[in-house]
Amino acid sequence: MTSVAVIRPARPEDIDAIAAFHAAARATYYEGRIPVEEYASPEVHAQVRDGWVRAVDRQDGGVLCAEVSDIVTAVASFRVIDGSMTLTQFHVDPPSWSRGIGSALHDAVVAAWQRDAVPGARLEVYEHNLRAQRFYARHGWLPDESAVSDPDSAHLSLRLEVPAAPARS
Repeated sequence: MTSVAVIRPARPEDIDAIAAFHAAARATYYEGRIPVEEYASPEVHAQVRDGWVRAVDRQDGGVLCAEVSDIVTAVASFRVIDGSMTLTQFHVDPPSWSRGIGSALHDAVVAAWQRDAVPGARLEVYEHNLRAQRFYARHGWLPDESAVSDPDSAHLSLRLEVPAAPARS
């Protein structure tokens, strides 16, 4: 089933909803792998919320959200880090998975990069988050062979070659 999502820049009034489904999404892949207090405590939730406040306020990046029936159901955050465009966060509210919302949001992020002539982007994904890895693979993300590997990291580095913007006729 595909839902019609409106993609727009995130606003300060979206932050509580974003932080809540960010926490819910993280719980799906961290549960049973790391202690619950490391991803679901009130302190961690406050840190996550503060991170979204900073992201929405940033002038050197972008935060887009997907809204379905006036409810924010997905979010993506990106900015340049160490000279490379980086998709720093990408979350879909778990009840909204497999409805095309994440794909619509991803397409909007790529379109923003195309408008800015960004040639490529990178991201890191939790090694046990197989759902996310499959999503990124479907959207053209490949292992980043140039990434410096930290043997203690639980994350994989992926890279996307951003296609040129379609020619306007």
